[in-house]
This record gives sequence, structure tokens and C-alpha cells, in this order.
Amino acid sequence: MPQDNIKNIQIANEVLIPEIINLLHEGHTVTLKVKGYSMRPFLEHERDKVKLASKTDWQINDVVLAEIAPKRYVLHRLIALDGDKVTLLGDGNLATEHCSISDLHGVAVAFFRKDREKADSCDGKKWKVYSWIWMRLRPIRRYLLFLYRIYRRLCVLKKDSI
Repeated sequence: MPQDNIKNIQIANEVLIPEIINLLHEGHTVTLKVKGYSMRPFLEHERDKVKLASKTDWQINDVVLAEIAPKRYVLHRLIALDGDKVTLLGDGNLATEHCSISDLHGVAVAFFRKDREKADSCDGKKWKVYSWIWMRLRPIRRYLLFLYRIYRRLCVLKKDSI
């Protein structure tokens, strides 16, 4: 199919995500483009994709699709479980968010980064090492994210001047 005939359609999250959740609960996997900056520096807005699946045995460090308020969905890392209470943190965020286990609807099983065809599995050594390191850098994350934002802006400026 020629590229000229492909159209991008934007659908609001409050419409799209409930349909994705239904598909996940039916046992399907769903791949969608990442929106937002909360999982920076490793997942970029409108660039990377995530493959989601259903799950019921949640683990610390899972990247989960959660509803943190009515019709407000996030894809963040699960950092603490205390009974029914869940604490989430986006890799690019400094503050945590909270919900209950019943508000968790899916888990990331793979990421397609930088327009690559091959996915990085969340069960792979690369992702586990990254997760381990990044979570231990929380005390200095604010500074690392600041430097990353400067780097991204410089890349955009350089790209625009070419």
C-alpha cells in the first residue's frame, strides 16, 4: 500500500483506553504509540510504541497501564505494593501516583524504540538492567532529567538547522 493513502487518526485517551482494556481482558495484546513524557528518557512521546498484555500477578518494576483517576490513564512503573494499594512512578517523573490493584489493566511486555522493527522485551536482560540502574538513580533523577531535556532541545535545534 502506498504511503500516501495511510492516515493517522487521533482518538482521545478516554475513548481509546477503555477499548484497549476490553481487548486486554479478552486475552489480546495491543501495541500502541506512547503519548506523553512521563516515561522519559527511555520512551519518547509519539516516537516509541509499547506492547501491552493482560496480567494478574503484578510485580515490582512492571510497567503497567493504570487508571489513577476516573478516565485518567498512565503507563508507569509499579514501585510498591501494599495489600490493595499500588504506588506508581513514571521514569520521567519525580512524584509518585497511587491507585488500587483493581485499577491496573495491563502490563508492558515489550517496547519498540526509535522506530525499530524489533522489540525490546521487558523480560530481557537489557530492560532489567536498565530498570535496576534507573530506580537506584532516584535521588539524582531530577538532575539527570534536566540534562536530558537540554540534550533533546539541542538535538532538535541541530536537526532544524540542517
